[in-house]
Amino acid sequence: MSDFLKLEGKPILIMGVANKKSVAFHTGKTLREAGAKVIWSCRSQERYDQLRKKLIPDEPLLICDVERQEDIDQLAADVGELAGGKLAGLVHSIAFANYSQGLVGFEQTVREDFLQAVNISCFSFIAAANALAPHFDPAGAAAVTISISTTEMAAQNYGYMAPVKAALDSAVVFLAKSFGERQVRFNAVCPGLLKTSASAGIPNYIPNYLFAEAATLRKKAVQTSEVGDTVAFLLSPRSGGINAQHIVLDAGMRANYFDPEIVQKVAAL
Repeated sequence: MSDFLKLEGKPILIMGVANKKSVAFHTGKTLREAGAKVIWSCRSQERYDQLRKKLIPDEPLLICDVERQEDIDQLAADVGELAGGKLAGLVHSIAFANYSQGLVGFEQTVREDFLQAVNISCFSFIAAANALAPHFDPAGAAAVTISISTTEMAAQNYGYMAPVKAALDSAVVFLAKSFGERQVRFNAVCPGLLKTSASAGIPNYIPNYLFAEAATLRKKAVQTSEVGDTVAFLLSPRSGGINAQHIVLDAGMRANYFDPEIVQKVAAL
């Protein structure tokens, strides 16, 4: 069965493509293989020019700065024309945190940084869904956002982005309720620590990444391609019964906090 995911020819918008390491791009690769019609969006003209050179030379690529409502509205209008009123899927792979104060206690979070992070990382999903509402395929569609594996035990250096992602997780459920009768499903993929360009900007990320890898059951970190594959599945009719869910991809880490090798290393200190 060449079209197992049943996505052949179906238009799907991927918001937030940045580079070849991004979750968005890996998702698009899987969707391409499934025969979907991928529509991309990126944040700026500079990013657009970079992506056009090699990664996305001929597929539809739109510019949308989600901090600007007019950009979201224009994106929806353009996607509506490209999808012909039958948008089958939306991928929201957008997050940003300023960390303007560096590594500080959570209680020292700057108001402007926190509100900007909520706007970009959470509210943009709500705004995009609302703007795209008239263009979703009435026969059924799906939207997927990218969260994190746990918003309560996130690495200390992730700081205020953990509660921001918690807000995103909650928004997924409320969007699923709002769009239920319109046959649009909403879910989140919640990966463990990934090796992406975006993660490189998080203070002291590498030690936490290495710990997360050691704590997995397979002793191998979650791969960005695995996240993309899961997103593609959640977009497909094959996952039709999955709605308002948060699918954790952490290679078993949450079941392995007392990993023998890690415990022995700590005990030997």
